[in-house]
Order: sequence, then C-alpha cells, then structure tokens
Amino acid sequence: MTPLVPPLPWRRALVTGGAGFLGSALCERLLEAGVDIDCTDRGSGQRVKHLGRCPGFRFLPCDPAAPEAPGLLDGPYDVVLHLAWPDPGECRANPVRALEAGSDGTRQALSIARRDGARLLFASTSEVYGDPRTHPQREDYPGYVDPVGPRSVTAESRRYAEALVTAHAAAHGTDAGIVRLFSSYGPRMPAHEGRAVPTFIRQALAAEPLTVTGDGSQTRCLCYVDDVVEGILAVAASRSVRPVNVGGTQEMTVANLARSILDLTGSRSPLRFVDRPPGDPEHLRPDTTLARELLGWLPRVSWADGLRTTIAYFAASAADRPEPPHTASGTGAPPGSGRRPAQG
Repeated sequence: MTPLVPPLPWRRALVTGGAGFLGSALCERLLEAGVDIDCTDRGSGQRVKHLGRCPGFRFLPCDPAAPEAPGLLDGPYDVVLHLAWPDPGECRANPVRALEAGSDGTRQALSIARRDGARLLFASTSEVYGDPRTHPQREDYPGYVDPVGPRSVTAESRRYAEALVTAHAAAHGTDAGIVRLFSSYGPRMPAHEGRAVPTFIRQALAAEPLTVTGDGSQTRCLCYVDDVVEGILAVAASRSVRPVNVGGTQEMTVANLARSILDLTGSRSPLRFVDRPPGDPEHLRPDTTLARELLGWLPRVSWADGLRTTIAYFAASAADRPEPPHTASGTGAPPGSGRRPAQG
C-alpha cells in the first residue's frame, strides 16, 4: 500500500512506547522511510527485536517517566512521537502508578521536544470522550467523563496529558500536536489485554465461547494498524495544534464483530453474553472530517481484510508457541485486574 505521507520530513525520531503494538508498527514505517529511531519502552522489546539489526535503530529499555530518562535520550531529535502509556491491566491493578507514569512521561517527552526544537505528537485516545452523548464524536466535543468512575484512570490521565501538551505549546511555543486514536487493531496486538478483536479471535481459534458484554448492541469503528500509523504520521508531519481524530468510519455492533470473526475463522463457537462492565461506552465513532480535509487521510483497509490478516497472525502465533493461561471467562485479563470480558 502506497504511504500517504511520503517522504517523511525527519532524520531522527524518538518513539516512546515504541515496543508496543502501535509503536512497533510505527518504528517499522519510520525505518522504511530512512528515519533513524531511538525507541524507548519499559517492556522486553520483543515486538521490535527484529529491528535490532537495522541501521539507525536503537532500543532503550527505560521508563520515559523516570528522572534519568532525558540523560539517556541524548538526541537531538526532529520529532518526538509519544505513545508510552500504562496498559489497561496496569491502570486497573496500580492506578496511582499509572496516573503518575502518564503525567510524568508526557512532561519528560515535552521537555525533550523543547530542548531539541522538535515536533511532538501525543497519541491520545477516544477515552477522552468518555461515554459520549453526541454521535459521531468531533474534536470540539468536550466529552462525558466521570472523573472518579471505573475508567477514570485511563480517561482523566489522557485528558490531563492533552491539557499539558496544549499548555506547553501556549506557554513555551513547543511545536506540539495531539492525535486521538479509535479502536486500532492488527497483528502484534496483545492477546490477553481484554480488547474485543484479539479476545474474540483467540477464543474462536481455541473453539471457546466468544464472551460478548451486555447484549452486544454497543458499537465500535475498527481501524487497521497500517491506516492508524499513516494517520499518526500525517498529524505529526502537519503543523496542527488542534486534536485530530484518527479511526475507522464503518460502525458495527460488538455482537456483529464477534459473528464476523466466527465466519472468518470458520469457528463454530457460540456467543456467550456476560455482564457489561460499568462505564463501557455505548457508541464510539470518530468524526474524521478534520483528518480528511486538513491532511487528506482516510482509512483504506477494509475491516474484513484487516481482520483476515490479524486472524492469520494469531493463528500462526498460536501454532508457534503456547499462549499464557487464560481466566475462566476466556479473556486472559492481566493478573490483579479481575476477570474481564472483551471490550471494544
């Protein structure tokens, strides 16, 4: 697929959280474009292990929120792509640590960008809209969020980070932008994080019941990882200081998503309807008018093609190595997070 934003206007990039699902795909795309990368992550770096032999790639296993991080990240960088954020399991198991990591990490990323005169892009999410009361969600919608609710750690930490990025740009003239990502999916997604797509695929391949929350009528819009990466880079390469939505435009119910995965895998697993977690949004669909008109960005991979590729990846992964034990609900939620059915 021809990239939307060639050539990339940078020589050297810092990607925080670069060994994650989206971060690893972003690093691959940058390297293909000839951009040198410093990739930081608190994890093992398994998803970027294959990039270690690439000239211009350096993996730094460090926490971007740690006080010593700026000294390790010597730069200079032309762009800072800030994707580092605690995963859903950590947000549930250790919410205070998750909040501190998110806020301190964003502050450090901003200070590095200011030091080097670099463009900073913060990868936010649809969580900032909470359980929205408008549909679809435009960037000027302030959201409907419970600051002390069950999803407050994720939602409020992202909202705070967006405020910090905006304030930094206003007070210090930092060249900073925000991209809000909706329901990304694709190969290398964590299989046991509780997201709907990997959970349903894993359950279907294992001939387990697919756990659908509530009556499955809540809707989501999927966006394949390649399209998301192009959206991130398009916003980063622009001069936009406004948040920009990036996400799929084809809305589907969670129940229909589960049935589609059954069809594509050939699985005969039944659907099992379970209690819906509190705070789970009813409808999420981005208004991507700004991305389309300002940047010329549109998702180009259909959800069916993207799901086929993702299913093939999970099938190959399951054949290569055993998956970790899963909970009785079949979601494989992280330790300490409780048993949790699939969510969008």
